Formats: sequence, structure tokens, C-alpha cells
Amino acid sequence: MLAGVADQLVISEEDRPWTVDELERNVRGFDAVLCMLHDPIDLRVLQAANGCRIFANMAVGFNNIDVVEATKLGIMVTNTPGVLTEATADLAWALILAVARRVADGDRVMRAQEFPGWGPNYLLGGDVTGRTLGLVGPGRIAQAVARRSVGFEMPLVYSGRRQSPTLEALGARWLELDELMAESDFISLHVPLTPETTHLIDARRLGLMKPSAYLINTARGPVVDETALVSALKSHRIAGAGLDVYEREPAMAEGLAGCLNAVLLPHLGSATLQTRSNMSRIAAENIIAALNGDRPANLINPDALPGTGLPDILP
Repeated sequence: MLAGVADQLVISEEDRPWTVDELERNVRGFDAVLCMLHDPIDLRVLQAANGCRIFANMAVGFNNIDVVEATKLGIMVTNTPGVLTEATADLAWALILAVARRVADGDRVMRAQEFPGWGPNYLLGGDVTGRTLGLVGPGRIAQAVARRSVGFEMPLVYSGRRQSPTLEALGARWLELDELMAESDFISLHVPLTPETTHLIDARRLGLMKPSAYLINTARGPVVDETALVSALKSHRIAGAGLDVYEREPAMAEGLAGCLNAVLLPHLGSATLQTRSNMSRIAAENIIAALNGDRPANLINPDALPGTGLPDILP
């Protein structure tokens, strides 16, 4: 969390998210606030920031901010789109390969010095090459994941509210989500978190998956019913999961840590030096534009600008 006025800059010295109470106390009197995805910017915080011109979220997503209330208060909200596409796609592939080929299991065995020697049935995993990859959501990260699949000769299917010429140019077929769940060997999630996508992957849809299939989530944790996923993993209803995000982050659902057929990462999708540097630069540029009286390049809520007459933001 960072906040500032023309002659003052305040940076949180604690390497943890502030609570709503702390945010409410600390945003008062500032012209701009640079916040993170873990900062809950609700109505209380926005009202406390009376006179603030902009909340610049250092993230692509902005579900942590009450954008509707910010717009009513005339506070601009910005994000950092596009900058983490390639890094997140790389990590999705890291999870695909790690969970299918049991990389984490092998690492644990070697560190414990428990490797008994090669055997024909030892730590068998799943094939990747030639298997069907299902992409839930047709956006930029999904497209980047799809490009990487070409070298693995994977048939591609995808679902979403719109069809994607980019994905179809790679040979992908559009399917209804239930069909995709049933047909895919790997299902990679790339949808934003909205009321419609919360628990999009629930017990019923997990039940549609092949027993040999894997679920990969680098999108948002609440897209998956994590309790239902734990049940599917423990019962081996599905082969495994690769997760970088969690429903009640940073906590995990009870029992998930004990599911050794899951590879669990601590929200590392954008965690490369170059990507995080670019994210911070874009967030700062959004703030500079707002403080200079210009329209920020990544403005989410143009209706916060007086007299724009621009349409409401999309969910």
C-alpha cells in the first residue's frame, strides 16, 4: 500500500495486507493510493479517502475494489492489464507439467533420500503430449497458454461468452462449459472473478471431468469450490490439480494441504522481477496521469470522470 499527495509519500512498512480498519485510518488526506490485489477497498475505505482522485490497483484484477461506489464518489480506479500475460501463462504450464509428471512428489522423495531406485511403475504420472487442453475463458492469458500447447501437439477446446478468432486460428474448438469439462484432459481456468464466475467449477462440474484429468487454476481462487475440489482430489475422482490461487487466500480449504495429487503454489503468477517491475511502473504512470489532470491509460471506471457521458464499466 502506497499513498501520496504532491509533497508527501507514505509507504506501508509492513509486509502484510492492511485490515479494513487500518486502510480506513491510513488513506485519509491523500490524493492517490496505490493498492494491491489483497487490499479490501470497500465503501468504508473509499469514504475515508474523501478527496482522493485515484486508487491505482497493482494488478490486472480489481475485484478487491468496490468500483461502483468509487465511481459514485468520483474516484478513478485503474489496473495494470496485459503486463503479466506471458508470466502467468508460463506458470500455468509449470503447473500442468508439475502435476502431470509428479514433479513435487519426486522432489519430496529425493529430499527425504527415499528414492529406492528406478522401477517400471514408480511415480507414474499422466501424459501431456497429444492430450486435450481445455481453456475456460478466451482472453489473453488463455491465448498465451494455447500458443505454448502447440509444441505439445495438444488438441484445443475452449469456452466463454464470446468466440475467439485467435484461439480458433490455433485450431481450438468452442464448446459449452459442461462439454469442455467432460472432454478435456487438462482444464486451465482464465476467467475474471465476478458473481457469475464464483464457484463456476463446483462439485457438479468436477464430477463431469475424466478420472484421468487435471484442473489448473491461475485465475482467481473463488472460481473453484475449494471444498468440493478437496473431495474430488481425496477420492481420486480426478487425477490432480495445480493451484496458484485459493478461495480464502492466503488460507486453504481444510484438507487441501494433505492432497498430494495437487501442486500448490503461493500466488506466483506474476512473480517475476520484470513483470512486477512493469506492474509497479504502470500503476505509477496511472497515478501521475490522474494527478496531472489527464485520463489514466488504464481507467476502469470512466464514469468517475465528470461529464464524460461514457458507458458503465463491464463486469
